[in-house]
Parts: sequence; C-alpha cells; structure tokens
Amino acid sequence: MSSLLSLQKDQEHLRKSLSDSCPASSAASSRSLRHERLLRLGSSGTSGTFTDTSTNHAESYFLQRENRLSAKKRAEEEKLNSDYKKMYEKAVATNQRLKSRLETSKQELSEIQDQLQRTQNGKPDDGSNMLEAEKKGSWSLKKKISDMEDQLKVKAELKLENQRLKDENGALIRVITKLSK
Repeated sequence: MSSLLSLQKDQEHLRKSLSDSCPASSAASSRSLRHERLLRLGSSGTSGTFTDTSTNHAESYFLQRENRLSAKKRAEEEKLNSDYKKMYEKAVATNQRLKSRLETSKQELSEIQDQLQRTQNGKPDDGSNMLEAEKKGSWSLKKKISDMEDQLKVKAELKLENQRLKDENGALIRVITKLSK
C-alpha cells in the first residue's frame, strides 16, 4: 500500500511539473503524457497479465493517436508546401515573362542607338538612295532651267524678228500707197 501511495504522489508531482513547464515540442510532451498514463494504468492493476494487456492496448491506442496527429501535421505541411510551390512557380513564370520583355526592350534600344549613331555620323540607312534621288532631281531641274533659258533666248530673237518684219511691212505699205497715188 505504501508503494501505491508513493507512486500516486510521484504521478501528481509529475503532472504538476508537466503542467507548470512549457514543453519544447509537442512530441516530447505527448511522450511524457503517454508515459504518465502508462504508469497510471500499470499501477492500477494487480495481476501482471492484466497489466500487460491493458498496457499493450493503451500503447496501441496512443501510438494510433500519435500516428493520426503526425499524419495530420504532414498533410498540413504538404498543403503549405504545395501553396509555396504554386507561388514559386507563378513567380518563376513572371520572371521569365519580364526577362523576355527586357530582352526585346534592350534589342529595340540598341537598334535605336545604332540609327542615332548613323544619323549623327552622316551615314543614314536609306540616305544613299535619297542622295541619288536628290542628285537626279537636281540634274533634271538644271536641265529644265537650261531648256527654259534657251527658249527665252529664242523668244527674244523671235520678238526682234517680228518687230523687224512689222517695220518692214509698214515701209512696204507706205511705198505701195505712194505708188498707187
């Protein structure tokens, strides 16, 4: 009987120490609680065989309970991991899209810088074609100007000849009128 009393006192002391202390992890506290329950179950029985079967039954119950809790924790962790995985995959896809946009922007920038450099150096891309077209245009304009100058000279000569013929015609008319009188 005295051993039973000392065992109960130990159990009460163990319960108080467990409730007062802050357990470091849930696994350690569940093991100590299981140990306490096993001790309680083990001390209540009088025969060894009954204690062994009830202890085995209690142990299997607590093992099943621990397995369920650990499975539940693993499921929660897997859910969190899958959420993180989805977020990571989304971030990677966004990064790839932004990298491709950055590359196209860099290419456009380099093309514009090349154009600017060529323009500043006086070497435009299509400038050679434009220069040839301008040369042809100026040559055709010069030709038209020289043709018009020639036409003006011919026109001035024709005016002078026309005036001479008018004067001659007037002189002939006077001679004819004098002869006819």
